[in-house]
Formats: sequence, structure tokens, C-alpha cells
Amino acid sequence: MIGLGVALAVFAIAFQRGQTRRCLSFYGSEAAHRVQTAPRVELWRLGPGMPQLPPPADRRTDISQARGLVHLRRGLVEDANFAWDAPAPAGPAPVFALAFFDQPAAAEPDTVVLIRLDASGGALEVAGRPGAVTLGRLAGGLRKWLADAAAGPGAGG
Repeated sequence: MIGLGVALAVFAIAFQRGQTRRCLSFYGSEAAHRVQTAPRVELWRLGPGMPQLPPPADRRTDISQARGLVHLRRGLVEDANFAWDAPAPAGPAPVFALAFFDQPAAAEPDTVVLIRLDASGGALEVAGRPGAVTLGRLAGGLRKWLADAAAGPGAGG
């Protein structure tokens, strides 16, 4: 029985690692961990052109308790949600950012994920890291979730 338990645990770990391998490389392991566990998360609505990071306070919303955030966090670190082999669109500047704070009262976030949306879906970037990844099956749900979350507290479905 113990052998079966160990075998199942090893399988579960290997399966989980296989589902998140590319995301861990893209985000970096610390940032990926923050995406999933940071106690405070803010949605930033960025201005046109070059985004100002962080944006003014009136363009920032604490979404730490938003409906669906748990599912979004999980989706952001699952490889299957992105089109890894498609070139990331070079389109418009990011319109949203998700800021993840390790400490609830911290003034500056530890990880910022920039979100570009366009007709083909869009892309994600991690502030301070090279590269972008094309949104795959995550695009439609992320677009809707962001619209709901930007609408106000308690939104986001």
C-alpha cells in the first residue's frame, strides 16, 4: 500500500511538472509561484502608448478577492493555455497588467504580468523579463474576466 502511495505521488508530481514546464521557464519559478500564491493582486488599466508602471492610483484595482481569480491564477501557469509555437503578436501596447504582491501592504509588486489584447487573441509578457507568449485557449476567457474585473469589486467570473 505504501508503495502504491509513493508511486501515485511520483506520478502526480511528474504530471504537474509536465503541465507547467514551459510556463515555469517563461515566468521564472519565483514569479510563477507568485502568480499562484501572492496574497494581494491588483489589476492595472494602462494608458495608451507606453504604459506607466505603476499607473496612477485611480487606474489600479485590488482584485485579491475577485471571483474567478483562483481559476485565472491556475490558468496563467498551465502550458496548454498558451500557443507556444505561434509568434507573439507585436501589436498594441499592453492595456492591462496583473500585479502580484508578496506582502499585502507592500508598496511595489514583486511580479507584473503585462497583457496585450488584439483581434487574434493577444499575448502576455512579464515585466523585466525578455519575450512574450501568445495567448491560446486562455484568450477568450481572459478577455471576459478582465472586462468583468475592471468593472468593479466583486466582479470577475
